[in-house]
Amino acid sequence: ETADMYGKGKSEKLIGEVFSGMRNEVVISTKYSYDFENVDQIGHKELPQRFDPEFTNRALKNSLARLQTDYIDVYGLHNPKLRHIHDDTIFQTLDGLIGEGKIKTYQVALGPAIGWTEEGIEAMERKNVSAVQTVYNILEQTPGNELIERGAEKDVGILVRVPDASGILTGKVNENTKIDEKDHRSVRKGEWIKASLKKVEQIRPIAERNDLSIIELAIKFIISKNSISSVLPTVISEEEIEQFAAMSDGNYINSSDMKEIDELYNSWWQESPYELKATVQ
Repeated sequence: ETADMYGKGKSEKLIGEVFSGMRNEVVISTKYSYDFENVDQIGHKELPQRFDPEFTNRALKNSLARLQTDYIDVYGLHNPKLRHIHDDTIFQTLDGLIGEGKIKTYQVALGPAIGWTEEGIEAMERKNVSAVQTVYNILEQTPGNELIERGAEKDVGILVRVPDASGILTGKVNENTKIDEKDHRSVRKGEWIKASLKKVEQIRPIAERNDLSIIELAIKFIISKNSISSVLPTVISEEEIEQFAAMSDGNYINSSDMKEIDELYNSWWQESPYELKATVQ
């Protein structure tokens, strides 16, 4: 699962090189929207977005070439705003690409950051949207819980990103971590890190009695929810790929522990709700 703008196409090229000889053995998902070829990005400021038919077809053509394939399993709208979700032309174009055999299905990936509840809910009303992607983890369950519930009602899958809470749950981020301004995680402030680490200590007893590490508990918490289609962790090594894959071993969190996690989360949210991004009307 990637996007054309990640590394300005580099991510897609790497995936294409690795899987070109085993295309039928993998499911490939990529996303589009940002005009990164014609506009330079300044800091973390969003680039201009385009979803018109001409841009969509060109973006897909370029992704297919970089990925060394003639079809995409799951094509995605990358961080669409509410006006895009309401634009029939965008979805008619994607439906046409399914008819041409260039994509098998499509998703709506919400972002940047966490929120976009209305976008997710509205996207699920679109007939052929097969999945909605959102930030969701054991520490940040809003708006994910609502989207998961609606997805089950509408038979729309949920793809989960940032399952590690930007490194908090793997231990890569701690009280001494200073996140570089160029890192997309720089939006995470020191206060957030401090508060999140306290929450980790509250869930640690649940992990220990299940003989799990914190990240193992976090991943199993997600996949214990039936409506989750897939978890999309960020990995930078073969070892991490193997570790995350091993967590999907068919063993889930029991109902009493899931209930305890729910109660903890509800207390966190009532005490200190975090900002949810949304389209400004």
